[in-house]
Amino acid sequence: MKLGFLGLGQMGVGMASNLIKAGHDVTVYNRSPGKAAALCEQGATEAKTIADACHGEAVFTMVADDKALRALAFGDSGIIATLPKKAIHISSSTISVALSEELTEVHAKAGQRFISAPVFGRPDAAAAAKLAVVAAGPAETLAACAPLFDAIGHRTFILGDTPPIANLVKLSGNFLIASVIETLGEAMALVGKAGVDLHAYLDMLTSTLFAAPVYKTYGNLIANGVFEPAGFAAPLGQKDIRLALAAAEHLNVPMPVASLLRDRFLTLLANGGENLDWSAVGKLAARDSGQQSPVTD
Repeated sequence: MKLGFLGLGQMGVGMASNLIKAGHDVTVYNRSPGKAAALCEQGATEAKTIADACHGEAVFTMVADDKALRALAFGDSGIIATLPKKAIHISSSTISVALSEELTEVHAKAGQRFISAPVFGRPDAAAAAKLAVVAAGPAETLAACAPLFDAIGHRTFILGDTPPIANLVKLSGNFLIASVIETLGEAMALVGKAGVDLHAYLDMLTSTLFAAPVYKTYGNLIANGVFEPAGFAAPLGQKDIRLALAAAEHLNVPMPVASLLRDRFLTLLANGGENLDWSAVGKLAARDSGQQSPVTD
């Protein structure tokens, strides 16, 4: 398939690379220059403008937030203005439900197709084509995109024919991951202050009560206290909790734990954590308990 791929951050590079490996004709674009070189060596074509990446059958977007996606989608030379009729915009970014609703409507008016397909997984999973794809949109469009999802992930979960549903589910998942980070951090601060070895404690937890990969991944990050380079930066975690709370307010769903997490992320950011991985939230409890903490050191 002839594709465009817009957004070559840590996740986007891995996803685009696997689409190339799967034999697709991929044109890549990134706002900041220089990130396309390695992909071009693999066979990609670098687009000089957004429009240059929008002449195929589909275009992926994988950017940080609503503002970045709006900059790509709208405007005289944006995706909506230049994507051919019946072509597909596949949004894999973690964005607000409201923006997904807007894009669904605007693309339909332009005669284009839109689906939401956010992913679960860190950059190493993106590079290894081990992402979990959460997709929603018209069944025919999803079927056309199935080979693309197979190229970037190990499993695709179809959630319905309304794209914003996938964005809501993605936000709910990130809320749950953040909850794990916070509660793991609190538990580790508790036993750590009593002198328990954190790695031995984590081995016990993940071998018995909590064998899920999320506990192993984030438990090790917290136990090691190494939060740079960030696989998922703390400001993005704060953004996702904020978007989850906005969706909850719209649906009249109280989320008291999400409100607590919003404040925990703001505490991290206020104390110099802008460049740290979002798992650094898990060290705040150790800092608050008077233990030496590398969160902002």
